Amino acid sequence: MERTDGMPRVGIVMGSDSDMPVMAKAADILEELGIPYEMAIISAHREPDVFFEYAKKAEEKGFKVIIAGAGMAAHLPGMCAAIFPMPVIGIPMHTTSLGGRDSLYSIVQMPSGIPVATVAINGGANAGLLAAKILATSDPELLEKLKHYSAKLKEQVEQKDARLQREGYKAYLESQKKG
Repeated sequence: MERTDGMPRVGIVMGSDSDMPVMAKAADILEELGIPYEMAIISAHREPDVFFEYAKKAEEKGFKVIIAGAGMAAHLPGMCAAIFPMPVIGIPMHTTSLGGRDSLYSIVQMPSGIPVATVAINGGANAGLLAAKILATSDPELLEKLKHYSAKLKEQVEQKDARLQREGYKAYLESQKKG
């Protein structure tokens, strides 16, 4: 759904291609819900001029929300929030040195006046869902899609429980191991 109607509603930006597997989960959710987006790799530290241009033009491009993923110092979400006047959702990336706590603290500890909504470490899917929920406040059709998505999740849990009740936990676990 990347730029399907020429006007992406969500910008997805990451500082490195190593963040792509997590950011792809946000894109997958947006695609499932029919929300056009644009995805980019931009380093706030290595190419600040490119980053500033991206953040300054995001509103003009039609973005209503930016999802920004970053690891370690994790300045990308906060800097987006400092420039972009609408919601920014930060995804802290898991890091090998501190397990993503460094990223989480960097994103969540924003100064007063510059909020960044923050999801769990590697929480790409939840970032996509949060962006959709923000957009759904003014889009009744999207709200209905989100309600359907939630109903589908409930149904999946009910099916798993029915299987557990039918098979018992030992057989259930054994079949999980087999894949």
